[in-house]
Amino acid sequence: MKNKFNLYIGLALLGLASSCAPSLDELEATKGTADFSKFIAVGNSLTAGYSNNGLYLEGQKVAFPNLIAERMKEVGGGAFTSPFFSADQANGSGYITFKGFTDSGSPITEPVAAQAERGKNAQGGPLYTKYLDLIQNLGVPGMRLDLGTQPGMGSEAGNPYFERLLPDATKNSTSYLQYVGSHDYTFFSFWLGNNDVLGFATNGGVESNITNKLISLETFKAAYTAFITTLTQGEKKGVVATIPDVTSVPFFNTVTTARLNAAVEAATGGQAKNVYIATGNGTPRIATANDLFILTFPTAKLGVENALKIPYGLHPLNPIESKYVLDEGEINLVVSRISEINAFIKETAAAKKLALADVHAFLNKVKTGYIYNGVMISSAYITGNAFSLDGVHLTPMGNAIVANLFIDAINKQYGSSIGKMDISLYPGVNFPG
Repeated sequence: MKNKFNLYIGLALLGLASSCAPSLDELEATKGTADFSKFIAVGNSLTAGYSNNGLYLEGQKVAFPNLIAERMKEVGGGAFTSPFFSADQANGSGYITFKGFTDSGSPITEPVAAQAERGKNAQGGPLYTKYLDLIQNLGVPGMRLDLGTQPGMGSEAGNPYFERLLPDATKNSTSYLQYVGSHDYTFFSFWLGNNDVLGFATNGGVESNITNKLISLETFKAAYTAFITTLTQGEKKGVVATIPDVTSVPFFNTVTTARLNAAVEAATGGQAKNVYIATGNGTPRIATANDLFILTFPTAKLGVENALKIPYGLHPLNPIESKYVLDEGEINLVVSRISEINAFIKETAAAKKLALADVHAFLNKVKTGYIYNGVMISSAYITGNAFSLDGVHLTPMGNAIVANLFIDAINKQYGSSIGKMDISLYPGVNFPG
């Protein structure tokens, strides 16, 4: 049996609908009831500008809080500094870039080497060049809500993106919550909690360590309350966001059961027509359209025989491992937990009179395709405009769209008139020239 299969992802380029940009509101911008003079942004990789599977200067510059802060200057906003990698270390942690498509239509990506590593920790993980100046974009890639209340996450054995922001004297004792609370601000954005669900989902519903454990509702409520209580001391105002449905991102909508089955049937001459998966409850079965494979599923393994000559993924005795697929039962668990979490976020926002950016509702609308200011956006991999090459994080255009969601929420809650981003000025995935 052949041990190599060509996976025909079949990405169809979406035509970009265009129209004349709407005329900008010429009314004088007003701040309403909020004070934007000292704005901080609290969050994870999305807040930091992580994109294309890495944190690097080009992505950092278009992080959505940076775009918001620029527009806040119209209504009294002040300086907003991010922990940018320097120009000579612009590649940061490294990332991936798009090089085109194969003849069969599969995308080709290429890694770009890191430039900001200053060494390795005891576990062999990277340590990045320190940035200890005062900043307002406090986004830390990989930060979970539940881990944000625990000291030690900024140690060399913890989160390397947090470690680079802390002086050696306090890195072992400072929690992210304490770090956030130490800043001087008049207004905040808060978007944590994504990773507390996403880590579990992107690992196929397999819990192997603290980064991919599915957070309980009780733990979420306690940690979220701790952050919001700290951030709203002195009746500070701010904006919070809901957690997206993981099934709405390209990471789970590109390698589909139908495409895998078609590849199997073509490679075996029709001898096999289905792939088998190991489910979360341990029972192997034929994959259905309701199961979601991860974007990074190693298709080269498909059909490779084990010691018993059973082809991988083509027989229930050698199914595709659970870590590569979010099965229907796991999807229901994740979707239910996100629903519970978002209900609590909305309750908290209402009780504290905070602005609410409902990213969950918006991205569900985007999933099947949506015309936004004359541009088609969707969850299509590469061609959907909003999501970068890692299938989870945002493109510059995606950041501009999210910035507008936050700005809309702020203006609605506080009676301000912060101007919005013209998303046509920001690209989606960069195609090779």
